Amino acid sequence: MTLPPPERTALLAAVTALGDEAVTLLADSRGDTPIPGAEWTVAEAAAHLAMANELMAALAAGEERPYGDGTAGSLAAANEAALAARPERDPAALAEEIARQAHRFTTAAAPRTGTDPVRTPLGPMDLDTLAAYLLTHMLGHLYDIALALHRPHPIDRHRVALTLPFLRTVMPRVTNPHTTAGHNACYRLRVRGLDTFTVTFTDGTATVTQDPPRRPDCTILTEPVAFLLIALGRYTAIDALTRGKVLAWGRRPWLAPTFPTLFTAP
Repeated sequence: MTLPPPERTALLAAVTALGDEAVTLLADSRGDTPIPGAEWTVAEAAAHLAMANELMAALAAGEERPYGDGTAGSLAAANEAALAARPERDPAALAEEIARQAHRFTTAAAPRTGTDPVRTPLGPMDLDTLAAYLLTHMLGHLYDIALALHRPHPIDRHRVALTLPFLRTVMPRVTNPHTTAGHNACYRLRVRGLDTFTVTFTDGTATVTQDPPRRPDCTILTEPVAFLLIALGRYTAIDALTRGKVLAWGRRPWLAPTFPTLFTAP
């Protein structure tokens, strides 16, 4: 992925800004507050973010940091081991670390070329895609924390646009083998006002392209924030469809509600 200089500047600025916002979000919070629908508490989610940001900053600096093998099970095991090795659970201290490592990431990434290759927990990608990965990861977990604390979440249309290069890159790597086995379909995805691209499944293997290789079976139009929340497993397609956040049409529009189940959220 090659980002024009203004877009790269905006991406790196979003990473540091979001890190700084974690400090405000976690201020005066109770670390033992449970995350809705998850096993983690606010403090554990913040500890995971601090650890992940430090890992991403090290990768941006050119370090080699093995972390699982890219599968959901190995990443979960690596997360559990990393949390056990990080005893700090004070939300304020963890928030400062989240912000510090976000700044460290951009300091390391800014002088490098955005197309420089890096090896990440989800496989090889270039440095700018790694930055979009970091932004996506922070948005997901800070959304969870905000929900738990009943505070405004940090996801907006502008930030969703900055995550799309990562989401497009990672889709073929996070397909669910149980739901994609033998699947054949062409999906045209339209994120309202931001991007349009195609995901084609051929005997269960996904390929992401800009233009459809054939007539799409299902076109899905999604509101940007809903798109990211569905991609991260925080929102179901059925919820989005019933609330008018998603529209679908084409030869096989009934495929739309099950499209998210073809992937395991990164």
